[in-house]
Amino acid sequence: MVEDVSQYEPPGPERIRASDADRDAVAHRLRDALAEGRLDLDEHNERLDATYRSKTVGELVPLTEDLPEAPSDTALTTPASGSLRPSRGSERVVAASPTSSSAIAIMGGADRSGDWVLPGNFMATAIMGGIELDLRSAKFTQHETTIWCYPVMGGIGITVPYDVQVRVHGLPIMGGFGLESEAPGSNDPNAPIVHIRGMAIMGGVGVEYRSWKDDGDE
Repeated sequence: MVEDVSQYEPPGPERIRASDADRDAVAHRLRDALAEGRLDLDEHNERLDATYRSKTVGELVPLTEDLPEAPSDTALTTPASGSLRPSRGSERVVAASPTSSSAIAIMGGADRSGDWVLPGNFMATAIMGGIELDLRSAKFTQHETTIWCYPVMGGIGITVPYDVQVRVHGLPIMGGFGLESEAPGSNDPNAPIVHIRGMAIMGGVGVEYRSWKDDGDE
């Protein structure tokens, strides 16, 4: 007996095989949600893994159904003068004079944070001391910036926002250069890139990605 093809029902949208473009669209939305503080890093990584494991459109739907359709306008607007909220991505590269070109700590401590401007090359030297560099509201005079780190029996900590790419190239000698986690890919090809170079002698350089919502815990 031949089945009546007129009774065939095509699969619903939830059963349609997902394309690479479908997965990429979900991945980009998750990255935006991470930058906005809607997802923490663990949630983002879990959903991103599930995204690239998904085989159907139906499997992709729950991954973004609790997120708005598009990034919020407030996450992309230029901050008002004096605001602690950083500009995003390529907006961090500005035509301005650097406010600091170095940080030195000798048997003590130094820090750079807040609304500050880095030159193309920034020098950090910690000798039996510690330095904290917070880039979450920083701006840059160039698309690519190099932070030269030289801890000697000391430590340098660098806090980076999710919309800045970091590349670590340092040489450790009885010390270490560490990046806690890789940043999610950026949708902005002109977002700043920060190179961490230098030499750690019996000391360490640690780089950590943090979002602005973490400020509530400080």
